[in-house]
Amino acid sequence: MKKIGYFSHANRKRGLRLLKYFTILSFFFSESAAAKSFFNPAFLKNSDEQNKVSDLSYFDAGLLQMPGIYRVDLWLNGKSFETVDIEFKAEKQRDNDELKLVPCFSLEKVLSLGLKESYIKQPTALTEEQKRCNILSFIPDASAQYDIELQRLDVSIPQAALVHKNSSFVSPEAFNQGVSAFLLNYKFLGSHTAYDQSSAQQESYNLNLRPGINLGPWRLRHYSNWSKTAGRDGHNESWDNIYTYLQRDIIPLRSFLLIGQGSSTGDIFDSVGFSGAQLASEEMMAPENATGYAPVVRGIAKSNAKVIIMQNGYQIYESYVSPGAFEITDLYQTGSNGDLKVIVKESDGSEQQFIVPYASLPVLRREGSLKYSLTSGLYRTYDKHIDKTPFSQLSASYGLPFNSTLYGGTQLASKYQAIATGIGKNMGWIGAVSADVTQAWSKQQGDKKTDGRSYRIRYSKNVTQTGTNFAIAGYRYSTSGFYTMSDVLNSYRDDKQRHESYRVRNRTEMNLSQNIGDRLGNLSLGGMIEDYWDNHRRNKTISASYSNSWQGISYSMGYSYVKTIQNSGRAKSSENDQLFSLMVSVPFDRWMKSNSSVHGFYNMNTARPGETNHMAGLTGSTLEHNNLNWSVQQGYGTQSKASGNVDLDYQGTYGELMTSYGYNKHSRRVSYGISGGAVIHENGLTLSQPLGESIALVETPAAKGTSVMNHAGVRADFRGYTVVPYVTPYRLNDIVLNSETLPDNVELESNTVTVVPTRGAVVRSVFNGKVGIKGFIRLIDKSGKALPFGTTVTLVEEQPASSNFIGEDGRVYLTGLKDNGSLLAKWGNEHDKQCKAAYDFSNIPAPSTGIRQIQARCL
Repeated sequence: MKKIGYFSHANRKRGLRLLKYFTILSFFFSESAAAKSFFNPAFLKNSDEQNKVSDLSYFDAGLLQMPGIYRVDLWLNGKSFETVDIEFKAEKQRDNDELKLVPCFSLEKVLSLGLKESYIKQPTALTEEQKRCNILSFIPDASAQYDIELQRLDVSIPQAALVHKNSSFVSPEAFNQGVSAFLLNYKFLGSHTAYDQSSAQQESYNLNLRPGINLGPWRLRHYSNWSKTAGRDGHNESWDNIYTYLQRDIIPLRSFLLIGQGSSTGDIFDSVGFSGAQLASEEMMAPENATGYAPVVRGIAKSNAKVIIMQNGYQIYESYVSPGAFEITDLYQTGSNGDLKVIVKESDGSEQQFIVPYASLPVLRREGSLKYSLTSGLYRTYDKHIDKTPFSQLSASYGLPFNSTLYGGTQLASKYQAIATGIGKNMGWIGAVSADVTQAWSKQQGDKKTDGRSYRIRYSKNVTQTGTNFAIAGYRYSTSGFYTMSDVLNSYRDDKQRHESYRVRNRTEMNLSQNIGDRLGNLSLGGMIEDYWDNHRRNKTISASYSNSWQGISYSMGYSYVKTIQNSGRAKSSENDQLFSLMVSVPFDRWMKSNSSVHGFYNMNTARPGETNHMAGLTGSTLEHNNLNWSVQQGYGTQSKASGNVDLDYQGTYGELMTSYGYNKHSRRVSYGISGGAVIHENGLTLSQPLGESIALVETPAAKGTSVMNHAGVRADFRGYTVVPYVTPYRLNDIVLNSETLPDNVELESNTVTVVPTRGAVVRSVFNGKVGIKGFIRLIDKSGKALPFGTTVTLVEEQPASSNFIGEDGRVYLTGLKDNGSLLAKWGNEHDKQCKAAYDFSNIPAPSTGIRQIQARCL
């Protein structure tokens, strides 16, 4: 069925309001207002030709819009669901025999809304027409109300008839596996450091690559990291293959299958790397959208420093930071839950190291829900000398009544066996807690077999009334004979080196955030204490921060304390490192007339042992979409004297560029970098900003150069393609084009496309539109009279043809027009109730609005 009308979504709403006003007005010109109202054709006819009256039988019957396919905002049970094309039919009502526009819903469509198929009332077998269009009438207590003026369709379905009760859940029928494509994510960082006290220099390079291939539901992914340093500190080069795997969804099981290199889940046992296969629950598919936990790495740098983050022996992150407090929130998920080792390399060659726990929240499931993971393969680690021992791991958790969860699992290998069991409980206002015990039997290389136990308690609580949030608090105690799987399997080596096993005896960790009030700011505390068996090694990390704002001026203070005690034979060493920082930021936007953002700031940090540094400067963003970020700062230290930094970061359509220059008493450093993505699809190569896990490939050939809302620097390239670098899997994602950046000669059907990608998918978002002249054409007949209101006008050359209505004074709004062409106007089905008109815009200059106006005679 052809679409009735080719206006944009907003233009159709305005046009329908106008039509509604005409319909109400015509009531007063009807032959009998007291009787059944109808649209009086006499109100619209020409005075001299009685036969030129539009066929308005639908309006005469009480309709305000003709049947057809319309783009509407679909709302489900009072909540916005999606914007979609819906077919509407005119049906007579059973009670009053009046015509009414009703939506045409197929069985497939109502299932995509989350309906349980068993809830459909089927006294007899449904016909194909009923399945295609009338399925809503077979759902008890279901209804649909259409607001023509707002172009909004409200659908009401009993909550009990829906599969889910979570508004963020989307029916599996709507999942989009995307298109076949090759993907590449890359990030390169380089730096050159010259030391003032000597002629020594240092070169440093780091390259991160994440290529992948999508074929239907299959995802092939690889992740590798190359780093090289050469100069004063010697020569070091490494290439780490972090993982390679093939993965796909198994939607009926709400699970995924992974074949290759990965990491086992870490909610019950410690996560370990493997080369093999894994079948596990995909949480994002399920109605119970469990919230995961990912750490934010916070620290304080004494100078211009390089931050390196290690996990399970692999380097997963590298970046440069300025003096003062830093916060890293863009860690790429590796699928592992091992603790993060953070190394801060200062410009004077000194280092500070600390551990950020990467633990999980209490194990809790909703009643009746199951989460499981089955892993089997060879043990994999960064050390090539360690034996690749076969092992298997099974873990599961199940939601019980009374807000309880039962969970457990087992790990099996020739040299190690373990079994774990535990229970979680949501205790309401008290918080959520889980406790478990693990019994393990171990045999390290060259040692006798031992056994031991590990006890663990985890707790979390969010007190909304007081703004208190225990992100995670945990305690773990292990007996002397307890070893983890990694402890045991790491001892089996093909060289003569003895594996040093540092077995944790006690470990306590906590993260607390507190909102003190609207005017008093926020306070956060974090810490970890752990000690080990068989030596006096002890680690202690404590951090605290406070932040607030006043009149747009933000300020924060931070404190960090790291203490490490090591015992090597009879020698015992202790290291203490304390850092304090103060930051104040003042926005200058309120005094600037441009769209650019500029802030002034002051940082102070003091280290013990160490020095005190002061840093002041300006930072901001500029260009059309604020996609160029810059920073200029000057500092002074009690020992290192003057220092300074200049940073630039540009987010463009084809990637991200960054560079910086910094100097202090000891050295001068220039760093540079580039990151981005590339997608090769059936229509060619599209370059982009760094890619997330799931992405949207935007195709808008009619609107080249148009930008995407809420994504700085993302705009269609010279072919009309671009990439939205991150969308949420298994959820509704609105891709919105910025209508202000559309070319004047382009009219889109809609500037919004909604996509529901699966994990790792490349979903295509196609924006259809017309390229050509936009204009109002006033159509008159051979006697010079305007054609009647409601006449449909069609472009003769357009295929498939779309129709627009003539409005007031014979005017019709059309888009995608050539300089000249022909129109077909019809106000009835008879041959004498139609005519053709030729139009010509070639001599009409385009006004500032971009909409031209002419008159054409219809013969």
